[in-house]
Amino acid sequence: MRRASFVSGRNALTAGIAAMLLAMGNAHAFDAVDRAAIKAEVGKRHDEALKRLQDWIALPSIAAENRNSKEGAEHMARLAREAGFQKVEIVPTDGKPGVFATLDAGAKKTVGLYFMYDVKQFDPAEWSSPPLEAKLVDKPGYGKVVVGRGAVNQKGPESAFLAALHAIKAAGKKLPVNLVLVAEGEEEIGSPHIGQIALKPEVQKALAKTVGVFMPSAEQEPDGVVTVSLGAKGVVELELVSSGEKWGRGPVKDVHSSLKAMVDSPVWHLVKALDTLVSADGNTITIDNYPQPRPLSADEKAMIAKAAERGDEAQTKQRFGVQHWIDDLPWLQANERLVSQPTVNIEGLVAGYTGPGGKTVLPHKAVAKIDMRLVPDMTLKDAVAALKAHLAKRGFGDIEVNVSGGYDSTSTAADAPLIQAQIAVLKRAGIDPVMWLRNAGSYPGYVFTGAPLKLASGHFGLGHGSGAHAPDEYYVIESSNPKVAGYDGAVMSFVDYLYELGK
Repeated sequence: MRRASFVSGRNALTAGIAAMLLAMGNAHAFDAVDRAAIKAEVGKRHDEALKRLQDWIALPSIAAENRNSKEGAEHMARLAREAGFQKVEIVPTDGKPGVFATLDAGAKKTVGLYFMYDVKQFDPAEWSSPPLEAKLVDKPGYGKVVVGRGAVNQKGPESAFLAALHAIKAAGKKLPVNLVLVAEGEEEIGSPHIGQIALKPEVQKALAKTVGVFMPSAEQEPDGVVTVSLGAKGVVELELVSSGEKWGRGPVKDVHSSLKAMVDSPVWHLVKALDTLVSADGNTITIDNYPQPRPLSADEKAMIAKAAERGDEAQTKQRFGVQHWIDDLPWLQANERLVSQPTVNIEGLVAGYTGPGGKTVLPHKAVAKIDMRLVPDMTLKDAVAALKAHLAKRGFGDIEVNVSGGYDSTSTAADAPLIQAQIAVLKRAGIDPVMWLRNAGSYPGYVFTGAPLKLASGHFGLGHGSGAHAPDEYYVIESSNPKVAGYDGAVMSFVDYLYELGK
């Protein structure tokens, strides 16, 4: 859902883009001279900013593997201090620690920031460039990109935001807003303890003074379209575990498969349970008393229709490697379904022997890794309760439901100052953004948009990257595409956004 257009190479812009940027500067609450001074510092500090990103990628904090959680928080805290945050605190939780920081610029307005430094697992054998070396690689049609785990999700954009703070300070200019930072190391496992950071009394008090909270991101796609999203689905991450021990049937250890003639199978038990959760085609949730989604309003349908008109269905199918949408829905209805419907998805199934060849065993245990996406009027609590009751009612009460993380959906009004500032910056750059109701993916914005804070929340940032959660994840550093910002252009987009928010 991220699309946009804004251009910057490392050293110079084309004449047309330079004129566009000058127009942006003239329209801001700071004059063109100030903006030019900051921009000069961005260029001057390009190499140090890139090195900062590469060093960050080299330290993977992976909550799912209990890897570098302490070190990840300490590194985040150091980055915040170096960027000018006067108060920086590592916040312990019942899980992995997070970071809370404040920067008092003496400004009238305060803006909240959400950072994540947790990254997904990776298999180096699947990468064409080592995932922790963050090498600069030539990518045809894009230019020079940095390849590494966390490059775009989310360290690249976050490092670009920090580079904006360094440049403003180095130029001798006053930061136009105060900042409150909440950073966590568990986003990739469903942010199970984000509330223990953001709702800690001191942190909550600081956030309550903000105009909203945004996450630095790379919102440009190669087609030159930028999407401004007003929300995201919620998510539940869990495992369903069937075992001979818990069931009281089947073996308590793997046994020879010939014994299936007289011994129950925990694996088949799990498969049969999974089959009750959805319709025969796997597309309709059939969990008893499952919470129902809120129907789309006429205004919401109109927003989706307008966005669909600007999308390219054939290109989207090609990018995803699919030939059909569910039920062979037309493009518009497929987008409506994407935005409005909850899902129950099997991420992975693990049981018995999975190595080369065969091994005739009857496994004693099977695990299904599940994610369930949630939309407005649905809560994690209600979804999990319905799932447990459904399994018990259907004779599968022995199957363990182990929730590892998750949160409710998030929504922000289009007229919120946080969103209107994004639109203003983009339009000054000659970009007509696509307004999008809700990302199909998830992030823990609920902790900001829900009670007790009830703040606006969103994503912003120019630049492009892709491959999140996949091999060869990348973030554009020196762009060869006239519609996509390089790293310095992304940095300047954050400068422009901060000054717009400070109006």
